[in-house]
Amino acid sequence: MLAFLLLVFSTLAVFVVAQAVVTVDCGKNSMSVRWTEKNTQLDPSQLRLGDCPPTQVSVTPQGSEAAFYAEFLTCNIRRLVTTNEIKFETEITSPSLSKATPIYYPVGCAYKRQEDWAPPLYDPLLFHIHGQGELAFRMDLMTDDFSGVTTTTTFSLGSMIPVAASVSQQNHQPLILLLDECLASTTPELGPDSHVYPVITNKGCFVDGKNTNSRFLPRNQLSEIRLNVQAFKFATGEDVYLHCSLVAWDPTNLDSGNKACQYDRTNSRWVLVDDPSQSSLCSCCDTNCQGRKKREITAGTTSVTSVIGPLVM
Repeated sequence: MLAFLLLVFSTLAVFVVAQAVVTVDCGKNSMSVRWTEKNTQLDPSQLRLGDCPPTQVSVTPQGSEAAFYAEFLTCNIRRLVTTNEIKFETEITSPSLSKATPIYYPVGCAYKRQEDWAPPLYDPLLFHIHGQGELAFRMDLMTDDFSGVTTTTTFSLGSMIPVAASVSQQNHQPLILLLDECLASTTPELGPDSHVYPVITNKGCFVDGKNTNSRFLPRNQLSEIRLNVQAFKFATGEDVYLHCSLVAWDPTNLDSGNKACQYDRTNSRWVLVDDPSQSSLCSCCDTNCQGRKKREITAGTTSVTSVIGPLVM
């Protein structure tokens, strides 16, 4: 619990944004946000805190109001850790509306970091272990809520294909799982003449998400990565195989060649999924990304290629 990790926490902040007033109340492990707007053309139910809708809305002739309550690490709230602080950040946004300018307003809570703080995703008994050990990679098609592996292999165009990949790392230093590349092909093996459709390329850039709703999902743990791939027109009606290169990497040593980036279409920029403050690592996604040589982190394999299929769109 954050209550045992933090020395102090912010309580209440009030900001004025154009005609709106934003109030952020930071709790021990959650934030409450209230957006009050005099512009009656704004439908407060359209607002989002991260990817969550308001918990309460009201509209009167005097204006509109949206209230949000979210626990940290839900609703696409990101945790950023610096030398002295732990920050939880997200944005209030709205879709493009005919009578209103789209809204994008960052909100967050900042806390003082204890010197001995370690990410709760790690077992504290394993956090400082740097053992050598075999790594077991896995990639599966999942149910829509990622509660288990699915047996469905046929997808309607435009629907989401849930995919989860993981690496088992017993007796090993903590590693982050990344997808170096994912290509769709009509063959179970890639060859020089294979017909392919790029999903993730350029060492972790989710290029398919530039023009579709494909996206990475928030991590539950660093050793797992989840994504939704929107079913595409490539090879409609034929067998399709998804070829992905899975890489286990030092989470403290991300670079332009080892990263997870997706395109923020609202702001027309690439964003580093695991730490937006380092999104400059994604600036090469539209050109050519080159990373450092792999660190000698294990005597076993640190990358594999996994294939899912056949799928039918």
